[in-house]
Amino acid sequence: MSHAILAIELSTPTGKLAVVQEGKVLHESAFTSNRSHNSMLYTPLAQALEAAGGALGLIVVGSGPGSYTGVRISIAAAHGVALSRNVPVIGLPSLCALSELTDYHVTGDARRGKFYTIRVIQGSLQGELELHDEAGLREWHARHAGEPCFTSDAAAPLSLPGVVAAQPSAVLLAHLAAKLAPEVIAALAGHSLEPVYITEAFITTKKKK
Repeated sequence: MSHAILAIELSTPTGKLAVVQEGKVLHESAFTSNRSHNSMLYTPLAQALEAAGGALGLIVVGSGPGSYTGVRISIAAAHGVALSRNVPVIGLPSLCALSELTDYHVTGDARRGKFYTIRVIQGSLQGELELHDEAGLREWHARHAGEPCFTSDAAAPLSLPGVVAAQPSAVLLAHLAAKLAPEVIAALAGHSLEPVYITEAFITTKKKK
């Protein structure tokens, strides 16, 4: 019997957990919290671990991009469980779990007048996130008109037609992890798990009086 996979996805205000084994969903839960994932995660996490039982063999975290705090909390929780259960933990981009489609585009607000785009094929990000200004995003959107496009934001950036708002799915994350070869999991588990960043952190300084 294959091991159970625990998926933790906290990159958006809607936190999601799932446990999947041999393609069957043993547990799925969700909760909404804008800034307090840490206070709401542990009850559903305990329920997920109970559902996995002694079969837990892998933990996968949605690594974003998205809420920096949410992703950090999920990484910390995953490492805690991994140490106590002696199982590997890996990260997969949350954007790869927006749809069951095998080929789609993703766009979103990168803040400060910028927008990002990237393509997902077979559960993997293709290349690096590309940044655009408003004119550049509209031009990009025109070039990809008619192709499936999603955003993990609450609404399509610039209200672009055809861009569907979708939440990353913990179940899809678990299914993606289940398809990975053992050597790929070993390689991912051997690297430090970090959030996916859209841009470098912007640090403001206190204005002098």
